Amino acid sequence: MPSIRTVAVFCGSHSGENPVFRHAADGLGRGLAEAGLDLVYGGGRVGLMGAVADAALAAGGRVVGVIPEFLTRVEAAHAGVAEMIVTDSMHSRKRHMFELADAFVSMPGGLGTLDETIEIITWRQLRLHDKPILVCDVAGSAAPLLAAIERAIALGFAWPAARELYEVVAGVPLLLQRLATLSSDGGGEPARL
Repeated sequence: MPSIRTVAVFCGSHSGENPVFRHAADGLGRGLAEAGLDLVYGGGRVGLMGAVADAALAAGGRVVGVIPEFLTRVEAAHAGVAEMIVTDSMHSRKRHMFELADAFVSMPGGLGTLDETIEIITWRQLRLHDKPILVCDVAGSAAPLLAAIERAIALGFAWPAARELYEVVAGVPLLLQRLATLSSDGGGEPARL
């Protein structure tokens, strides 16, 4: 299988209350660029999204933003990226990010980040793709998401095999090491999304 070339990062449009989140976003952006990996992200210049893009750009990386037209007025699209894809909806944003990415990383974030993460996990469960999904646990940020998945399993709404659809990695340095070992099927069925 081919190696990972492009990583889609889901993360917050806010920086969060703990400075460690911003530090992690900076480290991820810089680390992706230094590894020669392209970044695909939500296109904003604010919050953790802006931080990961700025760090990747500062380290010489290639960054592609994907943002719905209506959010260009709210989140202010990043003007410094190599390419900005403006979509007509949130769903088409996720579909474009999916099509461009060889792997997915979920960083700390709010409801949008949770939505993107759960949807890409669900698409994998439905066998619409077999691309790696890494959940980066920064200072316990992944605990609520993981608890929700575990509760769904405990209540019989999800199979225990759901745990195999993603990997949890403690922090950015280990995440970057793990990305270096992964390959992607390069496929997926966007027509079925």
